[in-house]
Amino acid sequence: MKQLLISTGNRHKTEEIRAMLGEGWTVRDLTSYPEIVPAEETGDTFEANARIKALHLSEAQPELLVLSDDSGLEVDALGGAPGVISARYAGVGATDADNRTKLKLALRDKIVEGEGPPYKGRFRCCMVLAQGGRELGIFNGAVEGTLLLEEEGEGGFGYDSLFVPEGHDQSFGVLPSEVKNGLSHRGRALAQVKAWLESH
Repeated sequence: MKQLLISTGNRHKTEEIRAMLGEGWTVRDLTSYPEIVPAEETGDTFEANARIKALHLSEAQPELLVLSDDSGLEVDALGGAPGVISARYAGVGATDADNRTKLKLALRDKIVEGEGPPYKGRFRCCMVLAQGGRELGIFNGAVEGTLLLEEEGEGGFGYDSLFVPEGHDQSFGVLPSEVKNGLSHRGRALAQVKAWLESH
């Protein structure tokens, strides 16, 4: 069984990646290594933060193949926000619900300012594979869509219940996980990771 260590403590991300990689992989995350202090995400792009996390963890666990993921939501009407601070949009320690509330309020402010819906945006994901402090590859995925002003569905996590992917009329919070995983930014980046792993 091949092993992969993911640079996240977010169990939802881990479960998504585990499901997408399929059998043949033992997938662990930072919850298995409580002694490792997570890297500080000081980059101003998804790629910079993914690289920081991958190299940090691969130096701490040099024998393991490490995958990092930095992802977020960009809303055109908000100048690309929340962007790289998607996970802490409402502040450090904010919950997913806090972040969604702040986003809904920001979009409602746009209506007041006369800039009405539809609000277009995208989820972006950058993944970096590393081992022994050495970068092995960078993989990017994105999915375009429309933002909702009210949450729809209880599936997924993060901003999923506010995002309707292009070509669909339901949010990621409603779409079945197998459909979401095939369409999502993370699914698209991970498909490239999987292809790389199978060819090396």
